[in-house]
Amino acid sequence: MSGLLINEDVHMKIHSKQIRVVIIGNGMVGYKFCEKLIAKTSFFSVIIFGEESIRAYDRVHLSEYYNGKSAEDLSMSSSNWYADNDILLYLNDPVVRIDRSLQLVYSAAGHIIKYDVLVLATGSAPFVPNISGIEKNGVFVYRTIEDLELIKAWSTKAKTAAVIGGGLLGLEAAKALIDLGLEETNVIEFSSRLMPRQIDVAGSEMLQEKLKSLGLKIHLHKNTTAIVGEEQISALKFSDESDLKVEMLVISAGIKPRDELAKACGLAIGPRGGIVVNKLLQTSDPNIYAVGECALFDEMIYGLVAPGYEMAEVVASNLLSQYNNESTAEKAFNGFDMSTKLKLIGVDVASFGDHCISEPDCRSIIFEDRNKGVYKRINITNDGQHLLGGVLIGDASAYNMLLQTVNNKIVLPPNPEDLIIGVRGGTESAGAGVASLPDSALICSCEGLTKADICNAVDHQGCETLDAVKKCTKAGTGCGGCVPMVKDLLLFTMKAKGKYIKNVICEHLNYSRQELYDLIHIHKLESYDGVLNELGQGDGCEVCKPLVSSLLASLWNEMILKKGNDTAQDSNDRFLANIQKGGSYSIVPRIPGGEVTPQKLIVIGQVAQKYNLYTKITGGQRIDMFGAHLNDLPIIWEELIAAGFESGHAYGKGLRTVKSCVGSTWCRFGLHDSVSFAIRIEERYRGIRAPHKFKSAVSGCIRECAEAQSKDFGIIATEKGWNLYVCGNGGSKPQHALLLATDVDSDTCIQYIDRFLMFYIRTADPLTRTATWLNKMEGGIEYLRNVVVNDSLHMAQTWESEVDRLVDTYKCEWKEAVENPAIRKRFSHFVNVPDEKDPTIKFVEMRGQKKTEEWNKA
Repeated sequence: MSGLLINEDVHMKIHSKQIRVVIIGNGMVGYKFCEKLIAKTSFFSVIIFGEESIRAYDRVHLSEYYNGKSAEDLSMSSSNWYADNDILLYLNDPVVRIDRSLQLVYSAAGHIIKYDVLVLATGSAPFVPNISGIEKNGVFVYRTIEDLELIKAWSTKAKTAAVIGGGLLGLEAAKALIDLGLEETNVIEFSSRLMPRQIDVAGSEMLQEKLKSLGLKIHLHKNTTAIVGEEQISALKFSDESDLKVEMLVISAGIKPRDELAKACGLAIGPRGGIVVNKLLQTSDPNIYAVGECALFDEMIYGLVAPGYEMAEVVASNLLSQYNNESTAEKAFNGFDMSTKLKLIGVDVASFGDHCISEPDCRSIIFEDRNKGVYKRINITNDGQHLLGGVLIGDASAYNMLLQTVNNKIVLPPNPEDLIIGVRGGTESAGAGVASLPDSALICSCEGLTKADICNAVDHQGCETLDAVKKCTKAGTGCGGCVPMVKDLLLFTMKAKGKYIKNVICEHLNYSRQELYDLIHIHKLESYDGVLNELGQGDGCEVCKPLVSSLLASLWNEMILKKGNDTAQDSNDRFLANIQKGGSYSIVPRIPGGEVTPQKLIVIGQVAQKYNLYTKITGGQRIDMFGAHLNDLPIIWEELIAAGFESGHAYGKGLRTVKSCVGSTWCRFGLHDSVSFAIRIEERYRGIRAPHKFKSAVSGCIRECAEAQSKDFGIIATEKGWNLYVCGNGGSKPQHALLLATDVDSDTCIQYIDRFLMFYIRTADPLTRTATWLNKMEGGIEYLRNVVVNDSLHMAQTWESEVDRLVDTYKCEWKEAVENPAIRKRFSHFVNVPDEKDPTIKFVEMRGQKKTEEWNKA
């Protein structure tokens, strides 16, 4: 009996108990019901049947299977969890019949099991529309790990694919196809917009533009009528007589409840499917319950994991009360908030509360930035007092607090637009938002945990790290969307108790980033292994490896790929290039101040033409080249270095560019030579590693053509010198820089930048931009000015000398890489065939770009 797991000791314990609970379905909700039931009591004997051959796994993160996660990684339990908890598990053995009169279930493998309580957690199946040719080879559904394995195998012989369905599931499937590297992926949607149930028209249009920029082709208003091909798919035909040539099709057009067992044994079924349940999740047979996507409550099927987990909690609690003489109040399922936050193909998408309501029933506040692909809309009551709901596209960082504001009917601030564009001119400390929530506020919907539950774990159960809170309460272990708020509650509760809050890196290094920086400096540690051996424990992880590598680079400015540090780098740093979609790499030479000679421009053009690279002039006044093969990187850089170029560090957490206008050299409004000063600035700080990337700009007058006030540090010419602005950022949360010093000369300006950067490098958390760093700093810009300008910490001389040392030891990383045979060997597709190019890397047409003869020869 393949997949059958029987432990004799467990078998004996099962038969020794009085009440037998049988669960049909070992998916996420079936597993969660087991977990919740045994956490409450050992009174019941539990038997569970699973249709698949592997243990319950995390379907929410199913697409990560294509990013290297195995079935074991996605598993929700250890291999011995069921036996350790006296649960009898039958895998690869679906139940085929239920006899309600005798209270028996019959499995495909021949097991006949008596039950006292039966829980149906059969979940759902993909909805497959009735399309002619649906049975052809190359047509798949997207539901299980087995489905993903079939899709992956077929993708090796297909170049073009389509997904039927533009909802949540369809876009997840499209992401999977992109991850598999297909040349063209199409999304076919019957409706007039993507995700019609979750987001509004404007939000859908913004999402569509974002997805197009990633290479997806979107087809709306399309009704597929036939799948064309002999034995395997070759095209799709639509009702408007058009067609689309594809070699692979994934159907992800929704779900249908798995209710066939319930229907066969005479349980009540809804008109459009689903097992009818009451508020206790009982079916029409009081001894049989249904939970998850197979259950129809109040004429609704809940297709998210959180409602399924809540159903599991309701049934487990009531069984405990009914059979174990627990004097607890009856728990009921009263529906569930379907607000959701997802990251679809790298794009944040969220909807919450009543997002469909429109004027005149509400007042809407809309923020739209088409340049960055961000759309935010909130609906508030006509009296401006309360938030009703909203939609977030491109930046959903405020989702958790917005959802809490809706659910807890929190009165809105005087300027409700601050909820989506941020508080202007002020700072907000960690946990300030969560402090206003009532204790009953639901924080983790997957596990049904309130603010009081989280705070109690910190306050009374000694949980003083995020990992400890997760292990104690299971908060954040489901979809993970609540983790930022759980962390804020942790910090808020500890701070309220007057406790020292230690923001440790991970379980391998029990220090904050700032403490580790100082310890590496004191002990003169120069490799990741040395740091771990001296200061840490275990083997390290993907959190601490790049962080330590960044600290080593910030301190010693050595070649980051030298032996001992190479494998600890971020993926981009490992190849000194940004890895692009499709597996190719980018080439970004530094062009200080944007000043470049005609001869150098000719070299860039020749290199791009020779190696078939796509070229783009960036907003940071340099030229990016895309599409390079891995083994061509050293050859290309050799040619560029010979022409006088050096690495632009577009791949590193350090200085990117110093943008400049033409200044007094050419502009009739220019007050100072902004180009020369920008070159001086860029050549001073190039290659210096920091907690995150940082950018700068120099404007020659107050007209601000270089946009200095949107940079991490920006310089604007005045009649008396330069004004220095700091901590401005672009990105998903734009923030203007704040004035730090006025009318300073060039040397003083650089002194202040030295101090500012070293203070940031020493004290900021990992992957924290300067704007966020300042926002969390007590005292804000006034404190920062006191430290940098007035030298209140008496560190100015130290910091300036540290920058001088980094400047003196600077070397172009790519120059070292091409001249060092050991490092150069890293840049090959195949160890045994170092000069062979990867033939699967091809130019993909996007945004209407046309392939030229030169591109086709690539």
